[in-house]
Amino acid sequence: METMRRKLPIGVQSFSILRQENFLYVDKTRYIYELAQNGRQYFLSRPRRFGKSLFLSVLSAYWEGKKELFEGLDIETLEAGRKDAWQVYPVFCFDFNGENYHCDTALEDVLDKMLRGWEHTYNCTPQGTLSARFQTLLKLANEKTGRRCVVLVDEYDKPLLEALENNELEKHNKAVFKGFFGTLKSYDEYLQFVFITGVTKFSKVSIFSDLNQLRDISLTKDYADLCGITEKELLSNFAPEISAMSKENSISQAECLALLEKHYDGYRFHPQSEGLYNPFSLLNALAEKEINSYWFATGTPTFLVQRLKYMHFDVRRFTNRTIYANSSSLSDYRADNPDIIPLLYQTGYLTILGYDAKRRRFTLGFPNDEVKYGLLESLLPKYSAAAIPGRGTDILTLDEAVESGDCESIRNILTALFAQIPYTTNDAPFEHYFQSVLYIVFTLLSQFVQCEVHSSKGRADCILETENYVYIFECKLDKPAQEALAQIEEKGYALPYAADSREIFRIGVAFDSDRRCLKEWLVDSGHR
Repeated sequence: METMRRKLPIGVQSFSILRQENFLYVDKTRYIYELAQNGRQYFLSRPRRFGKSLFLSVLSAYWEGKKELFEGLDIETLEAGRKDAWQVYPVFCFDFNGENYHCDTALEDVLDKMLRGWEHTYNCTPQGTLSARFQTLLKLANEKTGRRCVVLVDEYDKPLLEALENNELEKHNKAVFKGFFGTLKSYDEYLQFVFITGVTKFSKVSIFSDLNQLRDISLTKDYADLCGITEKELLSNFAPEISAMSKENSISQAECLALLEKHYDGYRFHPQSEGLYNPFSLLNALAEKEINSYWFATGTPTFLVQRLKYMHFDVRRFTNRTIYANSSSLSDYRADNPDIIPLLYQTGYLTILGYDAKRRRFTLGFPNDEVKYGLLESLLPKYSAAAIPGRGTDILTLDEAVESGDCESIRNILTALFAQIPYTTNDAPFEHYFQSVLYIVFTLLSQFVQCEVHSSKGRADCILETENYVYIFECKLDKPAQEALAQIEEKGYALPYAADSREIFRIGVAFDSDRRCLKEWLVDSGHR
């Protein structure tokens, strides 16, 4: 008989529902105790679907004194014996999820709806501006309960992110925030605790410029794993699911863990913190018992992809460890700033790979395979209109040709990809597209075959290895294909495969920048 499956909290953002309906919970309540005891006002930036909303729901339950929900959790022990533990405070929780902010007054309408709910609770007649009404509520709640207020703000930046391509609306929403949340600074005497979350930290928004008392813990070591799942938490909380997934896929548990780590681990929010698993993808993978792009599938980064192409970003930097940033740039984002790196980091497409203490700079890169392949798959169609699934020129079709040793089909697919590169007088030079398309194509192929991309040590532009074939590519721009083929021999790129029984294809490729196309293709095959 099959063992009853445990309830994984996929999409569950209510702590009350999670606890009352017996969903599995990875205990993070020790952080609530530390936050409440060591400070009063905080900001946390984390990528979408990383557990921010659930954490705010836990905070709300804590400040509402719902002790029964915390039975058996760390904070129950931490609060034991404290005289003022589990007191009930007035809580104002602003949730900006699930709304459309493309209309001019959408943000005001959402705030008005929230305020009306609390005004009904405190029997208060709506009067004045939104900020004046909020001030009245804070004072009234304090007077009626005898306790200061708790303000929790979830995804404050959603109205701003949705307006990034509409300058007037973005300015309007910033002005609304300036008038509304500026209240929190002048009414500090009525506040017990403030916690604000978002994906990005926008500068020039009063929620940060006026609220300079907010402590930004986004890059703080002590709170690095407040959201996300550590390896220790994975092993201690999900042993049955790991076992079930390994059996379903006929692999060992060690192999199963290696796959989960490769695809979903790797997020770091401090250079000395351990890697974190994306909780949304991890839970879905364990529930479905298979590896897939769960987080990436919930929202294609259209704006980011368009911005990367528009700014002619060198996509090779994603994996060659040449993306750098300092702490101030990572914790800030300005819509008028041409540097997209902070936004890529804050939205979860880049993470911290290392830190140079002398230069005080972070090295950034992809956290895991889900993000790497998902972002590059989204980028490729922007560089070549031919790279659309189903047209016979996509990565899956190319992989099939590679696996079957069909060099002619490989040539045809690459020819089609480069033939569909956009050409306008205001666009990037062909060399940028040439390098970007080659990098993206060969990197995406590494999902299916071993791929060694060019490095400073003199390797070929790409070496693909399958069960029966080895492909050694050398590509030239505005030079003969024969020169590329000769370089393969002169540099000895094939020497490591001298005793290999597989068929070796040495392929010289020449691209023409004037005609913007693949011009020549020479293949030398054999086992030598």
